[in-house]
Amino acid sequence: MNNIFQTIFMNIFGYDMIILIFAVITTIECFFLIQSTDKLHRTMNNNIFVPDSRRSQEEAENNISRLSETEIVRMRDRSAGLYSVFVNLTGIFPLLGMLGTITSLLSLVADTTDITGNFYGALTSTFWGLVFAIIFKFIDGVIAAKVDDNEKNVALYLERNYKKAVENEPEKESVFV
Repeated sequence: MNNIFQTIFMNIFGYDMIILIFAVITTIECFFLIQSTDKLHRTMNNNIFVPDSRRSQEEAENNISRLSETEIVRMRDRSAGLYSVFVNLTGIFPLLGMLGTITSLLSLVADTTDITGNFYGALTSTFWGLVFAIIFKFIDGVIAAKVDDNEKNVALYLERNYKKAVENEPEKESVFV
């Protein structure tokens, strides 16, 4: 068992470090994405789904009147942009693993003196690429549901505001000349 861990961490300061750096960057981006989606989710749930009690309805009305459509759309666009970056970063991990594998195998062809080291480097690159792809794909599945829910809530909010604006708009008299 100890030998497996030695093998996995053998190339950690080689090509695998690039994969780990991308994992740190993706984790930081994921943190900002979660904050953004949670903020929009809390804002929209407090305003779209009005609670039953009279006091809660009044609080929700006050919250709605303080928010502007522009702010809601800005929050949605920020969340969607962060999610797009996250999905693209997540898709890079299998490719980085394959690139590490190919790079190590090409080094094997160029220098046959370190066959074992190059072969292990190829395997560990594939390993780390797949590990992080699986981890971030799982996180993507959790976040995607909230991003989709936010999109639907913002669309509902904008639709309701449009209907209110149309209902409150005075009818214009047409003048025929």
